Amino acid sequence: MKRPYYLLPLVVAAQFAGTSLWFAVNAVMQTLQTFHPQTAAFMPTMTTAVQLGFVLGTLFYSYFSIADRFSPVRVFMVSAILAAVCNLSVWVSYRSLEGLFTARLGVGFFLAGVYPVGMKICSDWYETGLGKALGYLVGALVLGTAFPYILKSFSYTLPWEYVIYCTSALAVSGGAVIGLWVKDGPFRRVAGRFNPTVLRDVFKDAAFRRSAFGYFGHMFELYTFWAFVPVIIASYNQLTHQALPVSFLSFCVIASGTLGCVLTGELSLWWGSHRTAWVALLLSCICCILCVFLPYFSRVIFSVFMLIWGISVAGDSPQFSTLVSLNAPANYRATAITLVTSIGFFITIPSLYITQWLFNAYGHSAVSVLALGGVFGLTASRRI
Repeated sequence: MKRPYYLLPLVVAAQFAGTSLWFAVNAVMQTLQTFHPQTAAFMPTMTTAVQLGFVLGTLFYSYFSIADRFSPVRVFMVSAILAAVCNLSVWVSYRSLEGLFTARLGVGFFLAGVYPVGMKICSDWYETGLGKALGYLVGALVLGTAFPYILKSFSYTLPWEYVIYCTSALAVSGGAVIGLWVKDGPFRRVAGRFNPTVLRDVFKDAAFRRSAFGYFGHMFELYTFWAFVPVIIASYNQLTHQALPVSFLSFCVIASGTLGCVLTGELSLWWGSHRTAWVALLLSCICCILCVFLPYFSRVIFSVFMLIWGISVAGDSPQFSTLVSLNAPANYRATAITLVTSIGFFITIPSLYITQWLFNAYGHSAVSVLALGGVFGLTASRRI
């Protein structure tokens, strides 16, 4: 069966639409926090809800082999719609911290049927050239994550619910696009069932272990950085008496990661995934350390610095994912990849709370703690 020319653009567009739910609440965090003034760690709690939901969803979808037992196209469509429904429920639950947490948990849970399944749909159509295709898919995830901020920027005078409505509608449209115009691919392979009894054996392979640890270091920084981008910009404005547009610049910084994914995808053809990922992680680690000097930057230098950080912090993601996939033990491939993905997203939770706690005490300089993830990842993945 010949691969349709429109396949990759459609899957990329649907991936973007579905993952726009990821930071939908973060884009209106300042408004929602006014309903929960007693919750000091409101931002990390709301972000954690999605991350925890995604971890649980990943384990659920993998353990029950959902995308193997059923059509991946149908799984994507249904998951995108259910995630949109959970996101829309924020509109009725926002005054209750427990209700809001549950709604975001549901979003994360069903996004496990969007992001990983979207990659599986592509892999079922690509016998060769999958690496480049996955680079575009990860780029779509990054752009989708950034999208609520541009919505907020252009709807500044509109109620906060507008962002929730738009991202929910976008996710439903993404699911519909996949369900109506994309078919399951001819190279569909059963990935195998998650098997927790072999967890001890998974990390015995040195190359896989180093790839996984590099990915863990990357994840310690990635989502916490994304969550704190508007906080960093607002802090810079306050310290330097500038008036940079927080929502618009947050979109630009996070979305620049899409360019990072594309650039590292092209570089990997020349340097290989290992060297490319290592250099990108090194650059983002340096940015973490340099962030202590942000108040001394002019607004132009600050903006350029944040864009470089945004490009590098996401650019190593598809390359570490490629390394994990290539080096996963053949007998435990499904378990290995599921385990690494789950641990990686779970690591973002303590990272968020640690950074928030330090930020309350030390301000913007606290974000430099994210360099610990970079140092760990660089050391662990130095030789693969």
